[in-house]
Amino acid sequence: MLEFLKAHQQNMMMVLAGVCLVMSGFVLFSRTISRRRKTQLFVLGITSMFLLIFDRHAYQFRGDGSMTGFVMVRLCNFMVYSLTLVIMWIFNEYLGEFLTEMAEMKRRARRFTIARVLIITDAVLIVLTQFTGLYYYFDENNLYQRGKGFILCFFFPLVITAMQLSIVYDQKDKLRPIQEIPLFLFTSLPIIASYVQVFVYGLSLTNITLVSTVMVLYVFAIIETDDEVEKAHHKEVELLRKEEQYMRSMLVQTASAFSEAIEAKDRYTNGHSRRVAEYSLKIAQIDGKSDKECREIYIAALLHDVGKIGIPDAIINKPGKLTDEEYAIIKAHPTLGYQILSKITVADYLNVGAHYHHERIDGKGYPDGLKGGEIPDIARIIAIADAYDAMTSKRSYRDVLPQEKVRNEIINGLGTQFDIHYGRIMLKMIDEDKEYRMRVHDNTDEKTDIP
Repeated sequence: MLEFLKAHQQNMMMVLAGVCLVMSGFVLFSRTISRRRKTQLFVLGITSMFLLIFDRHAYQFRGDGSMTGFVMVRLCNFMVYSLTLVIMWIFNEYLGEFLTEMAEMKRRARRFTIARVLIITDAVLIVLTQFTGLYYYFDENNLYQRGKGFILCFFFPLVITAMQLSIVYDQKDKLRPIQEIPLFLFTSLPIIASYVQVFVYGLSLTNITLVSTVMVLYVFAIIETDDEVEKAHHKEVELLRKEEQYMRSMLVQTASAFSEAIEAKDRYTNGHSRRVAEYSLKIAQIDGKSDKECREIYIAALLHDVGKIGIPDAIINKPGKLTDEEYAIIKAHPTLGYQILSKITVADYLNVGAHYHHERIDGKGYPDGLKGGEIPDIARIIAIADAYDAMTSKRSYRDVLPQEKVRNEIINGLGTQFDIHYGRIMLKMIDEDKEYRMRVHDNTDEKTDIP
């Protein structure tokens, strides 16, 4: 296996260098990574690419006795050692930034500072090596040879990565697997590779492993940030959903409060609008309308009598029969309701029930004399619910009508006063109400489930 790696390591270096270049390009165009982490990953990718290029050239020029070979083999080996330290320095900063952001580490561990000191110390020794041969030297054939202190060039990286690994281990409980896996790989695999490198000559196992873990770090950074973006998207959707529910609830409560304020004018119709809204909702649900349509029908029904706010109390609460003039005033409440609710342009369905709930299928209704399909669905539903509640509620001039009489009145009005389709749904509801529970009730605490 080691012989195979030695034979093909230069090709591997070229491939990995190309991957690092592409990876760095992707980092620049990524919008899911923070600017600081993007910069660190970009520099890691470019540095890794040059590390492999210089390492490959060091092998290509080894043993070359020309002046070019003399210069290149020394320059490339110096750059390999130096760029390795650059990668370790950048990762040290990346790790500190990452743990502060993701693991909410309040203060950076002292081991980060110690790692910096060790990196600087190793950099100084690399420079001294060029004059002393401490880490390595070149023989008369221009071949790389390990120096007497070569073990130190493994010692420093091993200690640095070991400290970084210990920091990651300390914070592992605060990290998700997708966050901790690349950090463990980056800090553990180079340690193993460096240990093997001590006993293997002529193979850049440590550098290849280090660069490979840089690529893994980038891949997981993309996955992790995409995961964060997806979570943020779901959170935003959830917030919008809750806001929408809040607005729905506020609209229903406002409409309910408004209708109750209006009905306070009439002691005989208290709760009328709420009951009409409940019946209308039930009709819409049985008809298979969508949740949105059912919700709109319910709210429009709550406000269908809003125009009565402009009718004098004396007329609304008159115990006897209304005069023609008084009845004309009463008949103006759909128009008044339309004028009031048409100001709410963000919910234009609100005024439909108020405007048209007294229209008739045969065209003899008011205020516009619409007939058949000219009458909006919402108004046709509210009209049958309104009539049902009027017949099943106590009035100043009569008591609640018997259920059978209510049923017959609706049958007689099908196709003339009431829409046939919605009238039949109301008849179905009546037939299912064996004990006549669906009549006037004053249970204001009863909660209606609004879709």
